[in-house]
Amino acid sequence: MAASQVLVGFHAVAARLRHAPASIKDIYVEEARRDRRMLTLVEQAQAAGCKVHPVAQTRLDGLAKGQRHQGVVALAESLELAMDVDEVLDDADGPAFLLVLDGVTDPHNLGACLRTADGAGVHAVIAPRDRAVGLNTTVQRVACGAADSVPYLTVTNLARTLRSLKERGVWVVGTDDEATETMYDVDARQPIAWVMGAEGEGMRRLTRETCDQLVRIPMQGSVESLNVSVASAVCMYETLRQRVAK
Repeated sequence: MAASQVLVGFHAVAARLRHAPASIKDIYVEEARRDRRMLTLVEQAQAAGCKVHPVAQTRLDGLAKGQRHQGVVALAESLELAMDVDEVLDDADGPAFLLVLDGVTDPHNLGACLRTADGAGVHAVIAPRDRAVGLNTTVQRVACGAADSVPYLTVTNLARTLRSLKERGVWVVGTDDEATETMYDVDARQPIAWVMGAEGEGMRRLTRETCDQLVRIPMQGSVESLNVSVASAVCMYETLRQRVAK
């Protein structure tokens, strides 16, 4: 099995052990660490049949390539959680719930979005292939395992994908600081895709024009806008609130 992904840190490695231990080839741990957290991880790895190699910190530094590894690095195969958007919609439990990121290239933002998407029950995160960051080690670390549970799909033509979603009954809502309606004017109980643009630039023109509805997040203070990962979280949890409200 050829390793094609490096998992760095306790959260990323533990999450993969829970979700897909068979995809892990080797786990490298700092030989000097004998604390409870490390011993627990090693026990979980051995119980799952994974190879554990105690090594020097310098070896881990090299494997992690500058990332903060906390004394644990794993080599694994990349997981393919879904082939395409249609597969996600076909398998969705309940009304579709999607997050679309147009031009978000910062791995910390993507990792945070994936982590919140997992918590809110989002079925998939979608991004344009030419304006997106891949699932690198930073994304894996910040996502705290969510990259192994939420499908992250990159598409060649975002506007075409949004039109396909609309044809399948998904209401496409874009966030825009200049919109007259607010996020609280959205009926998020229906199948929905929230579209977030990059900080500063916002959504591209064609993306904006393809949306069914444009809304803004109310801002009461002096700051004009929220970080994209925070804005995404606000909209995703408003959707969850509406869907679970009694």
